[in-house]
Amino acid sequence: RLSPAGTLARGTDITTTKEPKFWNDWAQKTLDKALSLQTLNKNKAQNLILFLGDGMGVPTVTAARILKGQLRGQPGEEGQLEMDKFPFVALSKTYNTNAQVADSAGTATAYLCGVKANEGTVGVSAAAVRSQCNTTQGNEVTSILRWAKDAGKSIGIVTTTRVNHATPSAAYAHCVDRDWYSDNEMPADAVEAGCKDIARQLFENIPDIDVIMGGGRKYMYPKNTTDVEYPGQPKHSGTRKDGRNLVKEWVDRNTEKKGHYVWNKKDLLSLNPTKVDYLLGLFEPADLPYDLERNKETDPSLSEMVEVAIKILRRNPNGFYLLVEGGRIDHGHHEGKAKQALHEAVEMDRAIGRADLMTSTSDTLTVVTADHSHLFGFGGYTQRGNSIFGLAAMISDVDQKPFTAILYGNGPGYKLVNGARENVSTVDYQDNSYLAQAAVPLSSETHGGEDVAVFAKGPMAHLLHGVHEQNYIPHAMAYAACIGQNRAHCLASAGALLPLFLLKQNKIKDF
Repeated sequence: RLSPAGTLARGTDITTTKEPKFWNDWAQKTLDKALSLQTLNKNKAQNLILFLGDGMGVPTVTAARILKGQLRGQPGEEGQLEMDKFPFVALSKTYNTNAQVADSAGTATAYLCGVKANEGTVGVSAAAVRSQCNTTQGNEVTSILRWAKDAGKSIGIVTTTRVNHATPSAAYAHCVDRDWYSDNEMPADAVEAGCKDIARQLFENIPDIDVIMGGGRKYMYPKNTTDVEYPGQPKHSGTRKDGRNLVKEWVDRNTEKKGHYVWNKKDLLSLNPTKVDYLLGLFEPADLPYDLERNKETDPSLSEMVEVAIKILRRNPNGFYLLVEGGRIDHGHHEGKAKQALHEAVEMDRAIGRADLMTSTSDTLTVVTADHSHLFGFGGYTQRGNSIFGLAAMISDVDQKPFTAILYGNGPGYKLVNGARENVSTVDYQDNSYLAQAAVPLSSETHGGEDVAVFAKGPMAHLLHGVHEQNYIPHAMAYAACIGQNRAHCLASAGALLPLFLLKQNKIKDF
């Protein structure tokens, strides 16, 4: 049975798939939908949304799709993620200028600032050298967040990590070291030389970022300041050596401008977005908890944060740019906790669905992508409907032991028992924090180097096609919204954009 959208209806019996008619009908519905896309959406994008799944490589996307279906009681493989519904898909080449296998800082500079950079650096070109403060000045590059603000749009950042972590920081900071969260993490000579920590840059570099939500409270307060939520835990206390209270400074600047600071879910959801012009939400001292471990009474989900953000940002008649990061997908993989990582990916997909209900493809370009992949995979000839966290359908013909479908190429899941691979049937491999077995022992699993997917829908989404360098993404998004470079095509009438090559032929200059 097929849904009207041409997807497998919930509750479809797997035996139905034995009939050729089932597959032929499904293919024909998919063909009809593809044919309807022949008329390209060339509208001007009023709004831009970038969903960034940190570490969300293609194997993670596939596994998350299966998990989403299985959470609904389906076999899973036939399901659809929200991003699967996007009509245009491309591949992004993720390498950094000095790294074959990228990190999240250099990649963030690429897909936010439009230039590739060195690993470990944010908002600076490849001429900047990691941790060398004196290579910052003169090598700063601006982001699409800045381009949007300069064009009169509202701008927002929503993340499940610290708001001064690698991904969000590239949107506003110019820093030669992604780990300079506050001045406490900086070497003394860098502070003396005038380099600024990332938390400080969040509030100083781009005036009036309209919405900021995520974690990272402790980096905003003077050293040893007790945290409001964890007063008895020194590890969550403030870190700043300069004595500044960045939250208080923000509140003092924005209270009369309808600015609100919140640190818990109750206060967030009690806000009336129609009466909020600026929002700062810092819900944890560092990163937000994994969605599986989230206190649903006190900690907002990514979906809930995205909904509030859009309600605030969309009030601007000039439109908005919103960066949304599902940042803890990456953390789950690094820790070898595939279940945590995949549930994070499913929650980000829910957020994508929430944004879809609140926007229109006629004026909103939405892009979903990842910064890099991980050495995560699943296989073992598992049967249809097998739990994504379950065992493979076979045992090893070498050590005669079972193994889970999900495995890592390296990471903390490497374990020997009496000099041999652990027998996974003797442990709870369905546990939320189970460490999937890994081939090479490492305390933290590494990134993968393969291309990642880019999903796009809305105005000019067809510009994201084929295989692209990662730094192409913000250029395409900016073109669609008539911000940043290449704005001459916006002279076209009736909201449709002229092709850039025609404008260059006519020698229409940028303005």
